[in-house]
Amino acid sequence: MTEPNTVAYLMLKTAQNLYSRNPQELKPDEQERVMRMADRQYELEERVLSAPEAREVVVPEATVQAALAEIAGRYPDEVDFLNDLNDNGLSRQGFIAALEREMKVDAIMEKVATRAAKVSDIDVELYYHYHPEQFQRPEIRRARHILVTINDGIVDNTREAARARIEAIAQRLAKEPKRFEEQALKHSECPTALQGGLLGDAKRGQLYPELDKVLFDLQPGQLSGVIESALGFHIVLCESVAPAGAMPIGQVRDAVRTLLESRRKKICQKAWLSALNKTAA
Repeated sequence: MTEPNTVAYLMLKTAQNLYSRNPQELKPDEQERVMRMADRQYELEERVLSAPEAREVVVPEATVQAALAEIAGRYPDEVDFLNDLNDNGLSRQGFIAALEREMKVDAIMEKVATRAAKVSDIDVELYYHYHPEQFQRPEIRRARHILVTINDGIVDNTREAARARIEAIAQRLAKEPKRFEEQALKHSECPTALQGGLLGDAKRGQLYPELDKVLFDLQPGQLSGVIESALGFHIVLCESVAPAGAMPIGQVRDAVRTLLESRRKKICQKAWLSALNKTAA
């Protein structure tokens, strides 16, 4: 016998995942699809909860309450939260019970996943060497800039005045390029001035097109001329260049291990669920 609150909870989650709407906002055919999927999910979860692996799996009350508080915190207040539950056929206690049930199912699946084969260093290295296309790094340039904005409503920032100011800065830097950070701190009208004009590491296409084009034509340590963008006038410094190429395995080893572990857990869980379904059939 199905539990109405649990099915309502599953319908709500399914409707949100599929259509980003609540069940009552769906068209009849969409509601029917959501109901079928929720019913199948309920039956599957019942098998999971009845499996031997479910023994001794308990979700601490504090964990349930923390999850409940996080969900309720997405609403302006408790009344809005309860009204939304009511609109979706759920009581507060029914929602808590369905939430706890879901968390127990998740805990059982995590327990099953511990049976997955461990990922060795050799597994990681083989994946890295057989999938080189996944570990290509684009060219990255560390950039700084100085910005003088254009604002005809401010005397010092009219186009003519702003251009004169940026040209004066450019002349000083042409003589003493090492003063870039000092000049940025004194004169740049960008918040990055506090970090000496540091824009950080940029890939192609991340900056304004006018800056991007110039930056990727500069040599390391080279200054640009005056550049105009939608923000105003800039001077750009290409501080360093990290060329495109393969990321070393040491840089990606942990990420590859996590990926392989996740895949093996999913395979293990899928095989276990398949066995459950065959037993039920």
